[in-house]
Amino acid sequence: MRKSGPPKGLISYLVLELLDERPRYGYELLGEITAISGGHWEPSYGSVYPILYKFEEEGVAERVERDDEPDRKYFALTDAGREELAEKRREIGAEAKEFGDVVLGFYHLYAALATDDRFEVDDGEGEWEYSERYSAWIVEQTIRHHERDFGEFDRIDATPEEFYAEAAETDGDSEQ
Repeated sequence: MRKSGPPKGLISYLVLELLDERPRYGYELLGEITAISGGHWEPSYGSVYPILYKFEEEGVAERVERDDEPDRKYFALTDAGREELAEKRREIGAEAKEFGDVVLGFYHLYAALATDDRFEVDDGEGEWEYSERYSAWIVEQTIRHHERDFGEFDRIDATPEEFYAEAAETDGDSEQ
């Protein structure tokens, strides 16, 4: 179970991957990360810019001057940055379960606000509300993205305990 927020190191990993594609500036990185999330999550300026400056201090990234945009601070990955990226790929790979826990945890909280009598949120006049209709839309969008990225969606009829036990068996079989 995750205590808060996205997996540790996610933002720095995303910054490294995006800088590996080409030099970028901070606001551009924020926009790319927001686009990758389908527009549903954006890290704060206070998280991306300190990462860039830290990477610069550590020699992981370096500033790149551009004649066409002399006032923008572009950053490019260095050789040390590519080594750091390889390490971050392993670290984030190991965080897959925690990442899934974040997604599931926030969805469960959303559904609880819609259904648990202990909560009396006032949806007011907003565009959204805590309801079965909006919950169904969230699930539908998740299925659509799954099918776009992985192919046909097949339901998995297993409790979390059963799913984890089956995954552990499958992982054990692949190691042999």
